Amino acid sequence: MSSAATPTLASLVRDLASGGTTSRKLVEDCLARIADPKGEGARAFVSVDADGARKAADAQDMLRKAGAAPSPLAGIPFAIKDLADIVGQVTTAGSTALAARAAAKADAPVVARLRAAGLVIVGRANMVEFAYGGIGTNPHYGMPASPWDRANRHVPGGSSSGSAVAVADGMAHGALGTDTGGSCRIPAAYCGVVGLKPTARRVPTDHVVPLSTSLDSIGPIARTVDCCALLDSVFAGEPIAAAEPVSMKGLRLLVPTNIVLDGMDAAVAADFEKALAALAKAGAMIVKQAFKPFDQIRPILNKGGLSAAESYAWHKDLFASKRNQYDPRVAMRIAMGEGQTAADYIELLQKRGAAMAAYAEGLSDFDAILSPTCPILPPKEGDLVRDEDYARLNMLSLRNTLMINIFDGCSIALPMSAVGAPPTSLMVSCAPMADRRMLGIAKAAEGAMGVR
Repeated sequence: MSSAATPTLASLVRDLASGGTTSRKLVEDCLARIADPKGEGARAFVSVDADGARKAADAQDMLRKAGAAPSPLAGIPFAIKDLADIVGQVTTAGSTALAARAAAKADAPVVARLRAAGLVIVGRANMVEFAYGGIGTNPHYGMPASPWDRANRHVPGGSSSGSAVAVADGMAHGALGTDTGGSCRIPAAYCGVVGLKPTARRVPTDHVVPLSTSLDSIGPIARTVDCCALLDSVFAGEPIAAAEPVSMKGLRLLVPTNIVLDGMDAAVAADFEKALAALAKAGAMIVKQAFKPFDQIRPILNKGGLSAAESYAWHKDLFASKRNQYDPRVAMRIAMGEGQTAADYIELLQKRGAAMAAYAEGLSDFDAILSPTCPILPPKEGDLVRDEDYARLNMLSLRNTLMINIFDGCSIALPMSAVGAPPTSLMVSCAPMADRRMLGIAKAAEGAMGVR
C-alpha cells in the first residue's frame, strides 16, 4: 500500500466523526482488497464474513448518525486471529484438525470488548497452525507474503501472520494477534507495522486456543504506536486513550550486548545504529552493557520448555486421533512435551520465576530495554524447504522476542526502516505492568526515528 492509503486509527476516527467517510465505505474498501486476486487476501484470511461486516458497518453508521456511537473507534474494520472464539463461527487455530468443532456459543472476552466498542469484524486471519512458530507458514491455508519484495515471497513472520499482512495491505485497519514468544512482534517486524505484546495478565485469554497458558498474551497489530495504544485500551477493558507523551530527554535506555545483537543482518545492524543515534540526539542516555538475566533463558527452553509441556497437555487427545492432520513441523514441537516429566515442568516454572525476578531487578536502573525485534530480514519462502533451515531461521526469528515472554514483561515492535526498504524493527521492552509507560516511550522513539 502507498502511504496515502494507510490511515491511522486517529485519522479514521476523525474522518468518521466529521462525516468524511462511513463505516460501510471503510468495510467495502477492505473487502475489495481482500478479494483482489492479485493480493494476499486468500492467504491472509481463512474466512471472511462479508455479509456480517456490512450489516455491522451499517449499524455503526446508524448509531453514529444518531449520536450514539459506542466509542470513537466504532465502525473501523478489524481482523481476528483464527484462535479467538467468535460467536457462531468455528475456531480452527489455523488447522484442519479442528474443522469439525462446534461453532462458538459466545465471543471470547477480548472479542466481546472489541465488538462492544463498535469495531467491525471482517474475518478470521490466517496463522501458523496452533500458533506454534515464528516464521508464518501454514501448509493448510497457504502463506501470505510479507509486503516487502513481494515478488520473491518473503515470510510474514508468525504466528499472527495473516493479522500483520491484513493491516499492512489495508485489508483491515487493526488486528488481534497473540504473543507467546513473539507472535505479535515478529509479524509486525517482517511486515513493517507495529505489534504489541502486553503484560499477559492485562488481557483475558479465555476462549482463545492456548499455546502456553503460562506465556500466552493477546495484543494488537496496527500501523503506529498510537494505533496499538488505542486498541490496547479496548483489549484491556480500560478507557480508550492514546499513548501518553514521554520526553526522550533523560531516559536511560539499555542496549544489551549479550545475545540480542548476535548474527544481525547488515541492514538490521545499520538501521539499529541509526535508531540509537536518533534517540540519543533526542536526549536519551543509551547504555550498552551485558544484561545478565538473558543468560538465564536457555535452560528454560530445555525439552521444548513451557510451550511444549503446556501445548501437549491441551493437544494430547486430539493428537492421538488426528496427528496426521498436523503440520509435521508443529507436531514435532508439541510432541516434545510428551517427554517432559512433572519434575521437569516444576523445575521449568521455578527457573522462570528466578528469571522474572532477575529481569525486574536488572531493569530497576533503566526506563526500557532496546534491541532489534528480529536480528534478520524476513527469509524467502524458498529458503525453508529443508527442516534444518526452517528450524534455524525460526529460532533466529524468535530469539530476541521470546525472552520477554518468559520474563512476563511488556514489549512493542515498531519499524526502524522507511516504507519500501528492507523491513527492520526496533523492540522496546519494559517491566511487567509498565505497559502504558512503555507505549509513551515507544511513541517518543517513533517520532525521534521519523522513518514513518
